This record gives sequence, C-alpha cells and structure tokens, in this order.
Amino acid sequence: MPRQLSFDLPVREARGRGDFFVSEANAAALAMIEGWRDWPQRKLVLTGPEGAGKTHLTHVWAGLSGATIVSAQTLNEADIPTLAAAPVAVEDCDRIAGDKALETVLFHLHNLVLAEGHAALFTATLPPRRWPLVLPDLASRMQATALARIAPPDDALLAAVLTKLFTDRQISPSPATVPYLARRIERSFAAARQIVARLDALALEQGRAITPALAREVLDE
Repeated sequence: MPRQLSFDLPVREARGRGDFFVSEANAAALAMIEGWRDWPQRKLVLTGPEGAGKTHLTHVWAGLSGATIVSAQTLNEADIPTLAAAPVAVEDCDRIAGDKALETVLFHLHNLVLAEGHAALFTATLPPRRWPLVLPDLASRMQATALARIAPPDDALLAAVLTKLFTDRQISPSPATVPYLARRIERSFAAARQIVARLDALALEQGRAITPALAREVLDE
C-alpha cells in the first residue's frame, strides 16, 4: 500500500507514456517525441530545466523507437558501432562540453548512427548554441539539429509533477498537501523534487503523515 508514515520504501520512477502529464509547458516536446519518424535529418535535441521530464520523454521515445539510452558522460565506455546499429538517445550532452575526448566520441556516434539510417535523440538543460563545446564540428552539427523544449512548469504541470514525485516514493499525502505546495514553492521542477524529498525524509524521521502542517514546517526552514 502507499506509504503515509514511516516505511522506508524505494523510489520507483514511473516512466511510461501514460505516466507523463501533458500541459502547455511540454505538449510541443511530447508531440515531437511521438512524431519522431518525421524529425529533420532523423535527429532531435530535447532541452528543459532539471527535473522537467527529459528522462521520462527519453524513455517514452525508447519505447516507441527501440532506442538504447546512454549518458553522454559514459560514452568513453560505450561500444559506439554497437550503439549506432539502432536508434540511440544520449542524455545530458551539455555536461561533457569542454571535455574534448568525450566530445569526439559523441561526434563519431552522431555521424555513425545517422549514416546507419537510424534516429538520434540528444538531451540537455540548455540549447546547443549555449553549450561551451570545444569541437567545432560537433558544435555545428548540434546547432543544426531540430530543437524541442520543455518550458518551466505551469500551474497544472507543477501540481502533476508533485503528485508524481510522491507516487514514485510510494507516498500518499493528504489531499490538501499538493495544492498547498503548488501555491507556495518556487515554480521549478527542481524545487518540487527538493520539497518532496525533504517531506519524505521528515515524515520518516518523525513518524508523521504528510499534510499541509508538515509542509509548512519544511517551507519555514
């Protein structure tokens, strides 16, 4: 059963299409993911704030396309020809900017997967023109890639994100808690993730239910 008090259960993130809440902030990005067969040059860069749902959409796309998902930061450990033999999603590409060795591997993967006739998805917090890449050929290819953006959350999406974060942690807050938080926290995905994690920890520590009263204590910290 969902946890209300002090049962330390694992976090299991739901990443199916049916678990993705659609609002004005992410509808265009979702449409691009679902219409992946029409991507220009068979590639797309997906951007958005931390916690916006980029990884969730990446898993949705992998389910549609059969893609392999890999972190840009581990590309030096990957078998590039094997990855390029099917669609591929590379997450957090902006985090390797400035690392020439990893940029070079990403450049080769980009070229090979497209040469093999497959599609490629690249995710990042910022658009490619703002990545401080040191490899000019990679920069030009990324900047020429179609872009889909998840915007900061609107009211409906922020409430849905809070609900999903609680559900992922197998927590059932009181019905008034999510609306209470949505009106008061910073309007960002990162803030939603932080407040849910803090509420989870405090409820576990004190053996209390998650209610607006507990939320108020956390917000006052």
